[in-house]
Parts: sequence; C-alpha cells; structure tokens
Amino acid sequence: MVRIFLAGIMQGSLEEEGLHPQDYRGRIKELFSRHVPEAQVYCPVENHPKSLGYSHRQGRQVFFDHLEMAASCDVLLAFVPEASMGTAVEMWEAFRNGRVVLTVSALKTNWTVKFLSTHIVKDLDELGSFLETGGLDRLLEASRQKWD
Repeated sequence: MVRIFLAGIMQGSLEEEGLHPQDYRGRIKELFSRHVPEAQVYCPVENHPKSLGYSHRQGRQVFFDHLEMAASCDVLLAFVPEASMGTAVEMWEAFRNGRVVLTVSALKTNWTVKFLSTHIVKDLDELGSFLETGGLDRLLEASRQKWD
C-alpha cells in the first residue's frame, strides 16, 4: 500500500470565501486507481467538504492535522496550477520529512515548486503517462535507497 496525500489549490488567492474548482481531485484519484491500484489516496476536500464553515478552532485543528499527514504520507501529490499557500506548506512538510513530492504544475521556475518537488509533471495528462509507465514506483524506490 502506498499512502498518498492529495494536496492542491483550494482557496488560493481568492479574496472572498470560496474554493477554486476541485474537479481535478476526481481525475487524480481515478488516475491513481487505474495505474497504482494499491494506492490509498487521502483527499482533504472529501473528508472535510464543509471546511469553510468550520469554527476557528476546528479549522485550525484540521489544518495542523493535514500538515502532520503531509509529513507522514508516502507521497504528497501537489496540484499547483497557480500559487497556493496551503499546498506550499504541505509540500514543505513532506519535503523536510523525506517524503516523495510529486507535483502537477506548469510553474517549474517557481522556487517552491522547483526546490520542494521530487518530480514535476506539467498537467494531468502527463501525470497519467508518468503513473502508467511506473514513474511513481521509480520515485519510491529511489527514495527508499536514499534512506538505506
């Protein structure tokens, strides 16, 4: 089993309360289901669909619980079509704990994306090809060898 934390833009830079479209999450889960069937994918939106309505205390608890999950997963999949502060923090926690950070983003020159990612693919089509050809297995193996 491979534990995947599905990080990705939610609120981004929206000034009003709201979310960016979250349809990418279903597509990513489907790609993992098809190409990495042993993956257990944790999706924050699925587990906390009403999070924008949480009290300050509950929201803070969920935020920090998710950071702990990002630090302890096998792979953090980061979907970053534009800057996302929450995703950046999750990427940092995964990175500093030696986890594989697989990033879907065209922002390859952004320092957070560039320096915290184990591997970057530009879009979901490229992610599908990467998973289909065993790319995740190679990243995980390289990560295990690094610690042996």
